[in-house]
Amino acid sequence: MASKVAAVELDEDAARSLNQVLPLIGGIKDLNTTERSVVVKVGVFSHKAENHPSVNVVDSIINLFDKAPKIFIAESDNYQGTGTERLQIWKQVFTERVVPFNLSNDPDIIKATIAGKEMSLPHVLFKPNVLVDTHILRSFESGSILKNLFGCILDPKRAKYHKILPRLLADVYEAIGGIDLAVLDGTRFWHGAGGSPIRTNTVLVGRDAVAVETVGAALAGLNPEKMPILQEFVRRDLGEGCLENIKVVGASFENLKKKFKAAAIAQKHQSAKRKGPTTWGGHAHLAFKNLINEGFFKQPNKRTMRDVVKALEARGLSTKGKETRIADILARRAKKRILKKHKTPNGQVYWTN
Repeated sequence: MASKVAAVELDEDAARSLNQVLPLIGGIKDLNTTERSVVVKVGVFSHKAENHPSVNVVDSIINLFDKAPKIFIAESDNYQGTGTERLQIWKQVFTERVVPFNLSNDPDIIKATIAGKEMSLPHVLFKPNVLVDTHILRSFESGSILKNLFGCILDPKRAKYHKILPRLLADVYEAIGGIDLAVLDGTRFWHGAGGSPIRTNTVLVGRDAVAVETVGAALAGLNPEKMPILQEFVRRDLGEGCLENIKVVGASFENLKKKFKAAAIAQKHQSAKRKGPTTWGGHAHLAFKNLINEGFFKQPNKRTMRDVVKALEARGLSTKGKETRIADILARRAKKRILKKHKTPNGQVYWTN
């Protein structure tokens, strides 16, 4: 049987929009019960930026689970701040039943073997709790829904695991028993490494998180077959990663592709008006500025060239053949004392206080 992904073009009542398409993917009666609490793992890198699921979409997810005894809106600490701080984005939806939950402060951790190492995972993510994964739709090779599981790792220095990310994320997925409902928030489309998002008012919903990621990637202009994280999940048979085997219901997939292609073009034009020709150097300048402002280089992090390349790739900026230019950019910022640097046996490292 083909996996189903519901594509929703939101109206003013987002909750009604999501409710209307749930029957198209088989409903969630087994998830919305008085016996099971719900954990909504939101993807929020920084509470200072707007690149996170909207309040309306998170509120709509909450409304889908009207029978759940408790709903936890969950995120963990990162170098941008604590999970508790970043969850305040959604404070207006908090009630006695709907509460913020900092995964990093979960007192009841469960040990699991992840990427060949024993790691701690929050117990709240495990069954019988229902896990809802929601993230913004973006044109990053690392994806959205599946990459959001990275925030389940409680190691405060988890950036070191980027080089084994596909294996690590698939191990987390299998350890916690999978994602029960994936909600990809395309209210605004984040295309490329810089610029402002374009409003697209579209949400993808499905019980198969891999299928939702695949459809989202196609809309974002990516090739799912060239996304290492997604393909690791496919290799383990954790979901459907072939578009031909996914049935998109609700809004027309062909019309959505046209909409998102137009949004990508509009953002390029928007960036060009602000900064002139959209050169690689211009995108790199903005990407470095954002990395510095967001605290990517902030101590105790000391970033290697490889770390920087990975961060730029994660933002959708190609680095192939650009290593010398990236090294020059880092050197210039060190010379201007924007960054500090130190030579180690493994090469230069860069940081800020």
